[in-house]
Formats: sequence, structure tokens, C-alpha cells
Amino acid sequence: MDNVCDDKIYSEVFRTHSKTVFNFIYYKFGNEEKANDAVQEAFVKLWENCAKVAPEKAKSFVYTVANNLYLNVIKAEKVRLKYKDPTASIERENPEFLLEEQQFKHKLEKALADLPENQRTTFLLNRIDGKKYKEIAEMEGVSVKAIEKRMHLALKALREQIDGI
Repeated sequence: MDNVCDDKIYSEVFRTHSKTVFNFIYYKFGNEEKANDAVQEAFVKLWENCAKVAPEKAKSFVYTVANNLYLNVIKAEKVRLKYKDPTASIERENPEFLLEEQQFKHKLEKALADLPENQRTTFLLNRIDGKKYKEIAEMEGVSVKAIEKRMHLALKALREQIDGI
């Protein structure tokens, strides 16, 4: 029986899935460094458990580990945010156009942040990464209909929050 401990198989799994796992987790984190760390740790855990993971299950194993790492980080950040200092300095050196652009960007980021995680992830994977609904459904472990519904709700919410788009 093949397992992921074979260097060729492990390398192929990494080469085939590392970028898509990164994109998946990056859209959840919104932070490249945290996403890179999660992907690296997920593939380390795959290697540590290589004897237990069949090659055909490696993709879902890595996605699951990366998603669990994300959930653990979010849980820890919620605790930290509770005690964070709310004051922040804002530079005000922008001309009117840049100010409007900044306000729009802020409005868009807030609208995206306000979406439930599953809708935000679906939206970003589809619209930014160009993933098809079927691919997203496989990544998320849900039906294509569920992805269609998430996308519909995400677009509806974004349209409501951002006037004129």
C-alpha cells in the first residue's frame, strides 16, 4: 500500500496542493505571513502522519489541518482583541482622490469582514482565485448548491453594504 511517506508522493502532494491550500487559508486569514505559517505547519503534520495518510486522502488532510490551525489562531486572537488598545494613529496626508479611494477600500474591507466566514471564503475563492463552485465545494466539504447559496448571499450582502457597485 502506498502512503505519503514516499518522497516522490509527498513531493507531488506538496507541488500539487501547496498553492491552493495557501490561497484557501489566505482568504480566511487575510494575512500572507499567517497563511504561509499555516500551510507550512499543515504539510509538516502531513509528514509526521505520513504512514497513516493514503495519497488520495492527503489533500483533504492538509486542508483540514490548515483550517483547524486557522480556527485555533482565530480563537486566540479573539482573546487578545478583548484587551487591545482601541486607539490607532491615522495619517492624513492624502489628497481628495486618495481619501475617497481609502474610504471605498475601507468600506469594501468592512463589507467583506462582515460576511460570515463561509460566505467570505466562497466569494474570495471564486472571484479572486477564479475557482469554480465545484472546486470550492470539494475544498469546503459541502455540496455545489451550498456554495451557490453562499455566493448568492455574499453578493446580496455586499451590494446592500456598498452603494453604487
